Amino acid sequence: MSPDFPTYAPSEEQELLRRTVRELADAKIAPHAAEVDEDSRFPQEALDALVQNELHAVHVPEAYGGAGADALATVIVIEEVARACASSSLIPAVNKLGTVPILLSGSEELKKKYLNPVAKGEAMFSYALSEAEAGSDAAGMKTRAVRDGDHWVLNGAKMWITNAGVSDYYTVMAVTDPAAGTRGISAFVVEKSDEGVSFGPKEKKLGIKGSPTRQVILENVRIPADRIIGAEGTGFKTALATLDHTRITIAAQALGIAQGALDYAVGYVKERKQFGKAIADFQGVQFMLADMAMRLEGARQLTYHAAIKSERAMHGDKVPDLTFVSSACKCLASDVAMDVTTDAVQLLGGYGYTREFPVERMMRDAKITQIYEGTNQIQRMVMARQLLK
Repeated sequence: MSPDFPTYAPSEEQELLRRTVRELADAKIAPHAAEVDEDSRFPQEALDALVQNELHAVHVPEAYGGAGADALATVIVIEEVARACASSSLIPAVNKLGTVPILLSGSEELKKKYLNPVAKGEAMFSYALSEAEAGSDAAGMKTRAVRDGDHWVLNGAKMWITNAGVSDYYTVMAVTDPAAGTRGISAFVVEKSDEGVSFGPKEKKLGIKGSPTRQVILENVRIPADRIIGAEGTGFKTALATLDHTRITIAAQALGIAQGALDYAVGYVKERKQFGKAIADFQGVQFMLADMAMRLEGARQLTYHAAIKSERAMHGDKVPDLTFVSSACKCLASDVAMDVTTDAVQLLGGYGYTREFPVERMMRDAKITQIYEGTNQIQRMVMARQLLK
């Protein structure tokens, strides 16, 4: 093998980014994570720290005032923030989710108008696809958008919207031609300040309690016609293309949660003594740790692999297996996160079951990664369809 053969690993610059984000998260985000969870409050300290260090939306291209970070760098940022606080990791993750439709399909005017404030940290961007009766079956949405001269008028309610009420901007999918099926769905930018926009009460959730999840209610919301993202009828195609890229950020969040739980468990078993010695000396404990770390590293490599494919696709390359690998990494990483955090609670014994230690919070936070941006049952359907094409 040639000594010049490229290493299948993040670059030195990306590893420096990891260290930078980890130090920031340990110092500014982790100390507030338990309180954020306990009080179900938005992690303002995390937002302030991320904005101050330009880590809140690193994916925004330089042309629109952003850092222009690639998809792998974005994954690393989300992963390291999630290691400290899963709720806080949804700041960079959802900023990407909300803006990818504009990056993929939006006009140059939309990009300039909405990406710049996000890059500056002046606004956050959420994504509104799901409805009460249109979750996994997103194409069954009922929200309508009707053309009225130089405007669109939107009516409906979107469900399970992450950071709703905090974000200033929303990518909203709505039906513009009920007779056309999925080709009758279009995407729009809606602003929190638009007349007729309101929000339901915050959902009372098992985990990620610091990130508000609410309905976005649209009552005769009248927006300029140029706020449509792409051509009329292309919204569902844009939504699916977006998820090909952003499922990878959920995998990143899952990796971070799992890594945080593993790190804490390793430190604990080294210190905890039973039968006169550290429980880390028991082979049964060692095997648990080995399995946790092995599966986590496997999920990480698949996620990084998917991130590289995502970056190529964003630059216009044809990547036929992007849908498969993005579903695979999200599914695997979230399943691993649930297993690793559950094992971390087990390793801490009775202490792991209490709120005095962070692993029970991590276990609760991990569960949602198996559900949102497509349940893992849906991911398996997506993967199977790709294989059977």
